[in-house]
Amino acid sequence: MAIDAAGAREALIAPKDGLSYVRGRSDIPLSNATIGAFLGETAQRFPERPAVVFREQGIRWTWREFAEEVDVAAAGLLALGITAGDRVGIWSPNRFEWLLTQFATARIGAVLVNINPAYRLAELEYALNKVSCKAIIAAESFKTSKYLEMLQTLAPELASATPGDLHAAKLPELRAVIRMCDAETPGMLNFGDLIEQGRERLELNGRAELDAIGATLNAGDSINIQFTSGTTGNPKGATLTHSNVLNNGRFIAMAMRLSEEDSLCIPVPLYHCFGMVLAVLACVSVGAAMVFPGEAFDPRATLEAVSEERCTALHGVPTMFIAELDHPDFASFDLTRLRTGIMAGSPCPIETMKRVVSKMHLAEITIAYGMTETSPVSFQSATTDPFDKRTTTVGRIQPHLEVKIVDPLGNIVPVGETGELCTKGYSVMRGYWDDEAKTAEAIVDGWMHTGDLATIDAEGYCNIVGRLKDMLIRGGENIYPREIEEFLFRHPKVQSVQVFGVPDAKYGEEVCAWIVLRPGEAATPEEIQAFCQGQIAHYKIPKYIRFVDEMPMTVTGKVQKFVMRSRMIDELKISEQKTA
Repeated sequence: MAIDAAGAREALIAPKDGLSYVRGRSDIPLSNATIGAFLGETAQRFPERPAVVFREQGIRWTWREFAEEVDVAAAGLLALGITAGDRVGIWSPNRFEWLLTQFATARIGAVLVNINPAYRLAELEYALNKVSCKAIIAAESFKTSKYLEMLQTLAPELASATPGDLHAAKLPELRAVIRMCDAETPGMLNFGDLIEQGRERLELNGRAELDAIGATLNAGDSINIQFTSGTTGNPKGATLTHSNVLNNGRFIAMAMRLSEEDSLCIPVPLYHCFGMVLAVLACVSVGAAMVFPGEAFDPRATLEAVSEERCTALHGVPTMFIAELDHPDFASFDLTRLRTGIMAGSPCPIETMKRVVSKMHLAEITIAYGMTETSPVSFQSATTDPFDKRTTTVGRIQPHLEVKIVDPLGNIVPVGETGELCTKGYSVMRGYWDDEAKTAEAIVDGWMHTGDLATIDAEGYCNIVGRLKDMLIRGGENIYPREIEEFLFRHPKVQSVQVFGVPDAKYGEEVCAWIVLRPGEAATPEEIQAFCQGQIAHYKIPKYIRFVDEMPMTVTGKVQKFVMRSRMIDELKISEQKTA
């Protein structure tokens, strides 16, 4: 049965003494389990209940079958020479191999490294080398990205390498490339080979070897690295533990009143916390079934999955829900079993929330707020919250967490006033991988400085009102302008560039670049966009490009991006939607 969410909310501590500080309930103990033990417990409780459905790949597993497949994959990694602490990259859209790898690495204490499916050459090379990946498991391709070809470009030594014993000049720590699907590629292992080796090892050693390794693992061990775009131009590897993500999944499920009777449709990407934690680990915590409509989001496939799999819950970013609602055949799908879910990832338009509730039967849908560095959720609305609170705020604080809203001097601001949101508690990451300086900037005395501007009302409900830093969010993807600016500076015609976000009805925000060209040079927006193609992720490529003679500046020489944004809003005749 689900934990009593209503009781959890009643126990929340509202701001006291008129200050914007809240602390979540602590009477529900934190779990000290590892992810491997966590899955094992669920499989024992619900062995024959449905656990996993990958509709495109024809995969249907019960919890017992899923746990057994995870053990096989874990044994396969051991056979490959992967041990506790080794980093294993996963580069793929939503496939069963991704899910198995998530749990197989955790089973043996290896660190899963989430590689964004949209990464291109420069980003891939940086990520693999930054964390010294020993192996990478990759799909053949996805949309316009040919993953195996990109790996071959970075490591031409694959052509003559013994599978599992790669030595590449550009990727010096990488030893194994494991490809999905059945085709043969020189220098690479097949995922099927990994599974076959795992079955052989299990037949020889049984599960005693895996259990012995599991007994040496600790809930505080690093288990996952997720790259977030960095304002310095390079992504930062947020490093998370078993305890971070496992407990966050538990409390997320509690807020939704999720139980083993539920079935969650998951169209959000696994590489992101939304898929990996808010969906997968939330389901594992209570034994709810996980239904994956396809490799990538498609509104029809999602609606078909909800209807045909009798789903009771649905996750998505606002743009996904909008696409589903606006699908021409929307009325033909049976969504009447839907009850709950999460809308998150970017600001949630209030009108969209109202349509989701009234048209999709999601009367108990919740909104969640957080960031990768906090595993990720800090605030979430409850199914029992008043409708206005569920459509205009991101809810109240999760258990075992503290949040304060501070001014630029670090003082807690009065209730209702705007300041930077800071989070403290079990969910705060271990740090940025191999970057003590950036970690120290972000985490001060245990407080994670989110860079988000927020308010907290007298009842403890939070509203995100802006961003202290100039990060923008396009369709759920966090984008830091400085990273794009650093890339565009490479263009020989560009003298200076400033990147910022402008409102967009579909994606929440779109990327806009103002560029000052070098004297005597001329360029077109299409030329700049072509320069970006294949080099940076597609969602980072500016949609709007304007060539200007100079940037608006303050008297002290600081660029005024808010002025640029305002001018573009006027020029494009667009307006900002009211959001929670």
